[in-house]
Amino acid sequence: MIVGVPVLPGPLGALAPVLNQYGYLAVGALVLVEDFGVPAPGETVLVAAAVYAGAGQLNIIAVAVIGLVAAVVGDNIGFAIGHFGGRRLAVRFGRYVLLTPARLDRTERFFTRHGGKIVTVARFVEGLRQANGIIAGITDMPWRRFVVFNALGAALWVGAWTSVGYLAGNHISTVYDTARRYEIYLAVAVAVVILAVIARHLLRRRAAQPTQRDTTCADPPDRRGATQSDQHEP
Repeated sequence: MIVGVPVLPGPLGALAPVLNQYGYLAVGALVLVEDFGVPAPGETVLVAAAVYAGAGQLNIIAVAVIGLVAAVVGDNIGFAIGHFGGRRLAVRFGRYVLLTPARLDRTERFFTRHGGKIVTVARFVEGLRQANGIIAGITDMPWRRFVVFNALGAALWVGAWTSVGYLAGNHISTVYDTARRYEIYLAVAVAVVILAVIARHLLRRRAAQPTQRDTTCADPPDRRGATQSDQHEP
């Protein structure tokens, strides 16, 4: 064991050999691949590296910069996957899961309108973080808009976890477990907000449909009435 290396508690301990051998490379690689959908402990290695930095084994600025760059690049790879391949696959196979082209179009419009907020918040939610870029690419979210909100979310995410790991030290296991527990509530809150927006949109459309039907149904009687009047004219 390397002298001065902190003992990582709980699930962080499994990453100690990786950090000991690869250091910054491990941080960049794991965060990068996690962010375009590969199951990898990107968030965990970021926290563990910050704990190492707090013990003087790594530089906290380097950890944060590498984590930020890897997060942004990884999500952009995911965006490219979704943009160039995802929609074609969704249109081809979506009918098997009731995802018709019309529904996909509505999803694209929803994500274009609200996608910025989703991209930023999704960074903190397990599952959404990995699929974030791919979904944005599939729904044809404008790339420049995606880059801005993705970079914002990545900066907040990296800043939060590196600060927690750096300052918490040996208490990181308790802090990390607590944060992950609240992450579930955040995921539920995000899902509720998304469903509420979708429900409001559907209710507005449904409220507008009777008016359109009434207008359509009102025309034939007028024409029939006009025809009957013409027939009674001398």
